[in-house]
Amino acid sequence: MRSEQNWSGNYTFEAHRIHRPVSVDEVRRIVSVSAKIHAIGARHSFNGVADSSGDLIDLSGVDPQITVDPDRRTVTVGAAATYGLLAAELHRLGWALHNMASLPHISVAGAVATGTHGSGDRHGALPTAVAGLEMVTASGDLIQLGRGQDGFDGIVVGLGAFGVITRVTLDIEPTYDMRQDAFEGLSWATVLADLDAITSSASSFSLMTPLSGETVSRLWIKTRLTDGQPREVSAAHLGARPASTPIALRPDDGPVTLTPFGIPGPWFERLIHLPGDQRPGPSEQIQSEYLIPRPKAAAAFAKLRAMSHRIDPHQFASEIRTMAGDRLWLSPAYGEDTVAIHFTWKREPDAVAALTAEIEEMLLPLGGRPHWGKVIHTPAARLAPLYPRMQAFRDLARSYDPNGKFRNAFLERHVFE
Repeated sequence: MRSEQNWSGNYTFEAHRIHRPVSVDEVRRIVSVSAKIHAIGARHSFNGVADSSGDLIDLSGVDPQITVDPDRRTVTVGAAATYGLLAAELHRLGWALHNMASLPHISVAGAVATGTHGSGDRHGALPTAVAGLEMVTASGDLIQLGRGQDGFDGIVVGLGAFGVITRVTLDIEPTYDMRQDAFEGLSWATVLADLDAITSSASSFSLMTPLSGETVSRLWIKTRLTDGQPREVSAAHLGARPASTPIALRPDDGPVTLTPFGIPGPWFERLIHLPGDQRPGPSEQIQSEYLIPRPKAAAAFAKLRAMSHRIDPHQFASEIRTMAGDRLWLSPAYGEDTVAIHFTWKREPDAVAALTAEIEEMLLPLGGRPHWGKVIHTPAARLAPLYPRMQAFRDLARSYDPNGKFRNAFLERHVFE
């Protein structure tokens, strides 16, 4: 296999070859005869969660077959379809998802399997919308799984440990419009003292900022419109003022075209940060992210700001978002509302490795769970206490894959160790 890398080039896959089937039947045949195999998605992870010591299987050549069931309010889509493709088709048909991640380039199954999220106090992470899964097991059998089935809550954020997901069924709702606005001048003192007032000011929000300084660079507020009517949006009660530009920090590799600000538009064009025709940037970056129980968020911010003079020179920006707790066993939001602290690092591997290890060690006692698709250092023995259903997950995965066909080095170190 030629050298296959993730999208930013910080990780090179070790698998011997990559299969590109064009049908589910072909997926079944490939999986059934492979000794070691793992599904690879849009390559937006920054670690080896989607790697294999044997083969990889890429389902992007399989027809996504987007099918809406208006009575059940669900959509079923091929696992490798991107959220951008799915969202545009849903909107065309008059439907919507409850939330989107910041990038539309990610695959549906990959985002779900790693617990990827959007933002909003009342919104669960993307996997909470999963109502059903179609999966090829280690024997090559094709099975259907549905919400409420025994073990389903363990399989959704499954890290590829149960099989190759071929189709995903998601909850949908009628389409809606949103507006996003950018503000500046929000003080860190306000963030530390009254995070709830900030996060509850909109359907979705992001703080895009370095960790140093007296104020955050940008507060992005994404507001769901009622009956399609625009309304005045203000963060004056937070001490913030409208920003002259929505960009928090410009990357080093050229200008960025963001999704429109100050103008109402379709949900799928406002919930994301970057349009699908824009390549995510900066291209040479590394990402880490930690999901903190909401009551511990202010303490986490204070600790990070205390070392901001060492963090900020090595990162492009931090992003802070929220999400509602859920019941999915390996979801980083399992059991509690969380605050996500995301770092977009410069491609400085040694410095970033040292800093992320230090940050992770500092946040673990606060209940901080690393995002499964970003840089992770902590081994399974120390991650397990943060996930009350970790042992149940291991047992269930072994029942589906007793010979470890889908296991890889990442899973062995961070889940099964």
